[in-house]
Amino acid sequence: MAEYEKAMRPEDLTRLFVERANAGDAEGIAALYEEDAVMAYPPGSRTVGRQAIRELWEKVLASRPRFEPEEPLPTLICGDIALTGTPPKDGAGARAQVVRRQPDGSWLRLLDRPEFVPVTGGPVTGGPVAD
Repeated sequence: MAEYEKAMRPEDLTRLFVERANAGDAEGIAALYEEDAVMAYPPGSRTVGRQAIRELWEKVLASRPRFEPEEPLPTLICGDIALTGTPPKDGAGARAQVVRRQPDGSWLRLLDRPEFVPVTGGPVTGGPVAD
């Protein structure tokens, strides 16, 4: 994996995501996640692991979407774990991530729910359940 700027504050992850997404850099986006991270995307499903997250973003970025920076909500930090979020500009309901401080002091996403819009076709149960 290439050498990328690290998120030295939890809030940096949102900025780095937008920069890398707009550059079409799926590998750079994946570098923002822990190796075994879980992302609740596409809506109603899970994408597990950095490699799967990279592959998903390769597909999404193929259509060259444009992402707008979103102002982070206040971060909640408890030791080496933090909860980050942004009020989305695209009608996605909300965005939230659980991030973890790494041994070098940087932060990576562990759990990511980029959309809170209910999945149609059934009752909303709070999202996918871990195996």
